Amino acid sequence: MFDYTMIVIVVLVVMFLASAIRVLNEYERGVIFRLGRIIDTKGPGIIILIPVVDKMIKVDMRTIAMDVPPQDVITRDNVSIKVNAVIYFRVVDANSAVVEVENYLYATSQLAQTTLRSVCGQFELDEILAEREKINLNIQEILDRSSGPWGIKVTLVEVKHIDLPEEMKRAMAKQAEAERERRAKIINAEGEFQAARKLTDAASVIATEPISLQLRYLQTLVQVSAENNSTTIFPIPIDLIRPFMKIAEKMEKQ
Repeated sequence: MFDYTMIVIVVLVVMFLASAIRVLNEYERGVIFRLGRIIDTKGPGIIILIPVVDKMIKVDMRTIAMDVPPQDVITRDNVSIKVNAVIYFRVVDANSAVVEVENYLYATSQLAQTTLRSVCGQFELDEILAEREKINLNIQEILDRSSGPWGIKVTLVEVKHIDLPEEMKRAMAKQAEAERERRAKIINAEGEFQAARKLTDAASVIATEPISLQLRYLQTLVQVSAENNSTTIFPIPIDLIRPFMKIAEKMEKQ
């Protein structure tokens, strides 16, 4: 009879200790309720509770990465797109995260979805594609301000993907192709302009220094003779026959 009583006592003591002792990790905090009222926030380490009287709710204080599912957005210029994002946040006040909102994860997710639609709807499509960083900061500020009373700190928001309609993708592809063609034409025109200026400079040099043209004749002859041609055309410099041309003109006048 004595042994049976001792076993019951030991079992009761073990059950008491199991219900009274809690261990919290470094990243966890425990919000302690005593008869329905918050008395303290404890942790990390060993927490001792009064069985039946005390109740503890654990809160994870680590940064949480939450996907925001794709949202249908109509931009300010009436283009229908789908946008998704990811938000990073953490609990900074465990008491508020438990008392001020029923489920802070669900509430933050819903708030992020509505804010993403609202902010993206204020911009035109080109602005959304070009100023993503500005949109990220705008969403983060709104989320951080709205979730602050819940003990939540939103540290980062990133728009992940923007899904465009097929007709819009084709239009943007045509626009990009036209832009590439425009740049190619400009580069070609600039090349022709530079070549024309060089030719003009060369003509000016030849006009002021006729000997350079003679040197060019000699260089051409060297190139022609080096190719083993059966027929060689020898260009006669105009300066060699110019005196004879003047004599002929004088004789005609006489």
